[in-house]
Amino acid sequence: MVNPLPLIRPDWPAPAKVHACVTTRAGGMSPPPYDSLNLGAHVGDGEAEVAGNRARLRAVLPSEPVWLDQVHGIAVAEADTASGVPTADAAVARHAERVCAVLTADCLPVLFCDEAGTVVAAAHAGWRGLAAGVLEATVARMGVPPASVLAWLGPAIGPHAFEVGGEVRAAFLADDPAAAAAFAPGRGRDKWMADLFALARRRLARIGVLRVHGGGLCTHTDAARFYSYRRDGVTGRFASMVWLGR
Repeated sequence: MVNPLPLIRPDWPAPAKVHACVTTRAGGMSPPPYDSLNLGAHVGDGEAEVAGNRARLRAVLPSEPVWLDQVHGIAVAEADTASGVPTADAAVARHAERVCAVLTADCLPVLFCDEAGTVVAAAHAGWRGLAAGVLEATVARMGVPPASVLAWLGPAIGPHAFEVGGEVRAAFLADDPAAAAAFAPGRGRDKWMADLFALARRRLARIGVLRVHGGGLCTHTDAARFYSYRRDGVTGRFASMVWLGR
């Protein structure tokens, strides 16, 4: 079957039974400003359009993704036993063809697997969740040694576009003073340019996850492929997904 959707495949050395992909904004049926493959049901797009877009995605997946009610926290759902829409910002799966998924439009999606191909996970890491420990919580729930974990950093707002206030920088430095290296002076008083990719790598390295890939796709600058809340305000959401094959 020819894949009708323009999907991005992670550039990581995952085991053969681990499958992952990221949607772009192309290939769907939503009108502007959600054009066109909006997968978020909470952003003001029509219910029929979102359902149609999800059906198009489902056609190229082994099962319906375990969609989450994301709240910028650190809760991790068990995708194997989940029902409905769990309130969580990450999901873990050990059963074949259970698709872990997170929706983003500037926040950082992080996909995980272990080197043996026994467990996968997906996490939604905006700056609040990242500072609170969502990546650490996800790796802990995977239940394997952190040294055996591979991670891939998906498309997110890049360091030249993500200006934050001093309180964001302070939140990271309170736990890790060396995280100052991930911030550059911004354009205004007490404003800073934050590097979500660097912050994620630091936090993963501190718990022993050293094989981290990706981190080069900026949602803010690539309007043709990605939604960006910071750029557009009212906009759609794209999905980052990972699952185990049979």
